[in-house]
Amino acid sequence: MKPNPLLYSYRRCPYAMRARLCLVSAQIQCDVIDVDFKNKPAHMLSISPKGTVPVLQTPTGEVIDESRAIIIWALSQHNPENWFDCDKHLADSLIDQNDGAFKAALDRYKYPNRFPDEDCFNARERGLEFLSILNDHLSTQAQLMGDKVTVVDICIFPFIRQFANVDISWFESLDLKPLQAWLNGHLNSARFKFIMKKQTQNPSLLLP
Repeated sequence: MKPNPLLYSYRRCPYAMRARLCLVSAQIQCDVIDVDFKNKPAHMLSISPKGTVPVLQTPTGEVIDESRAIIIWALSQHNPENWFDCDKHLADSLIDQNDGAFKAALDRYKYPNRFPDEDCFNARERGLEFLSILNDHLSTQAQLMGDKVTVVDICIFPFIRQFANVDISWFESLDLKPLQAWLNGHLNSARFKFIMKKQTQNPSLLLP
């Protein structure tokens, strides 16, 4: 019997969240190790020296240490919800904006002390620009690419969650009702609640 894939993860990391969501959608049973960043596992560092999560080691020994690559691997194994059924050019564009300029603004908004040589004063407003783009997409449809959930929603909403939680009162006061409803829908989904459960043992089993 082949071993399960091994996933090094961190419960609150948005990159790891989206990897876990796609592994569950793909119905891939994984052994999950929730990483203590003050004491990173030696095995994780030996297979992925950069020391960030998520890191997936497949049953064949292949190491995938970038969340979008893990998503592609997982949904290439099994994609029962057709999460790639969308305009690829637009999908890549939105995810690139999220992972690029928006993530940079998010980091500077949430952790300004990490960037002492930069002016982080306008980081929240820079992040808000991307929220407005998403809100425009959602003003006429339930999800970012139409009325069905796709990989784009799964890749992006964990980061919007993190941005919102920096100052939830401010976020909820924004005139972005479609975006707020979309985010709440994903946060209240059974699948998201499942992948966010605190592990009672390490490693634990991620069941689809």
